[in-house]
Amino acid sequence: MDIQFEQLLPALGARQALCKSVLPELLGCIADIAYALRKSDHVALAGTANAFGDDQLNVDVVAENLLRASLSRCPAVATASSEEDPAERPVNPATSPEPSEEYTVAFDPLDGSSIIGPNWTVGTIIGIWDGPSALRQPPAEKMVAAVLGVYGPRTTAFVAVRLPGFEPVCLEIAMGIDGVRSSTIIRPAVRLAEPPFKTRYFAPANLRAAAECPSYMRLIAHFVNSKYTLRYSGGLVPDLVHALVKGHGVYVSPVTATSRAKLRRLYELCPVALVIECAGGRAIDPATGEDVLAQPLESCDDRAGLLCGTSSEVNLARDFLIGASFRG
Repeated sequence: MDIQFEQLLPALGARQALCKSVLPELLGCIADIAYALRKSDHVALAGTANAFGDDQLNVDVVAENLLRASLSRCPAVATASSEEDPAERPVNPATSPEPSEEYTVAFDPLDGSSIIGPNWTVGTIIGIWDGPSALRQPPAEKMVAAVLGVYGPRTTAFVAVRLPGFEPVCLEIAMGIDGVRSSTIIRPAVRLAEPPFKTRYFAPANLRAAAECPSYMRLIAHFVNSKYTLRYSGGLVPDLVHALVKGHGVYVSPVTATSRAKLRRLYELCPVALVIECAGGRAIDPATGEDVLAQPLESCDDRAGLLCGTSSEVNLARDFLIGASFRG
C-alpha cells in the first residue's frame, strides 16, 4: 500500500508496525479479496461448516485464506481469530512479535456472503486489539483500530484508529482493482453530520421481530410517518457504509425470543462500533442501551443486537426500544 499512515495520522508515529505493516497488509488483502471475488463466477457451498455450525461458501474460504496469509506477513500480529475459525491462535509461532507492539486481529472475512448470489455489496470486518488476546479486555481501551472493506461497483475501505492521547480518526480509502495493491484516500476525515438533516435514513434489520415486539413496530412506524428514507440491503457493511457516506443513518437490529442474536461481538459488533464512534456516531446494545464497547468479551461467540449510527437518531431509537422487553 502506498499510503503513509504515519504522516496522515500523527498518532501512529509511535506505532510503526501498525502503520507500516499491519494496516497496509490488511488493506492490500482487501484488494486481493476484491480481485478473487471478481473471478468467482460460481458462488456455492464449500461442503464445510465453521465451528459455529454455519455452512461455508467457497468465497468465505477464499477470503479466510487470503487474510490468514496476509497476517502471517505481519510479525507484530501475535494472535488471530475469525468467524470461520473462532479460536485465538498464534499467527506465526516461528516469528517473535515486535518488542514494542503486539496485536491480536479478529475478523469476519466475508460478512454478508449470503447475498453474493444476487451480486449485492458485501464486506470484510476487521478489529485490531492491543496485546495477545481480545478476550476479557476492555474493548473501548484495547481495540485500537478497525477496518471495513467494501466490495461493490468500487472497492473501498474505512479505517478507524483510536489511540490513547489522540483524537480518533476515520478515513475512507479507494482500493486498486484487478489484483493491483494500490490505494487513494477519498476522505481523510469521515464524520457523520449534525442536525438539522436534509434527508434521514433508516435500516431496519430483523424486521420480522416487529411482529412480536410492539416497541420495534412503533419505531418502524415513526420512521415511516416521519418520512425517513429506507436504505436496507441485508448486509451489515453496506448498510453502515451508506450512513458513513451520506452522513446520516440509523441501523437497528433488535433481538427477540424467536429471533435470537446473530451478530458476534468480536467479529462484527466491536469493529463496527469503533468505526461508527470514530466517525462521531454511537453504537449501543438495543436491549440495554449500553455502549457496544463497554463490556469485555467472555468468548469468541458472544452475541448481541445492534443499534448504531447518527447519535441523535440512536438516542431517539433507544427511547422507543428501552423499557419494552425484546423477549416477547
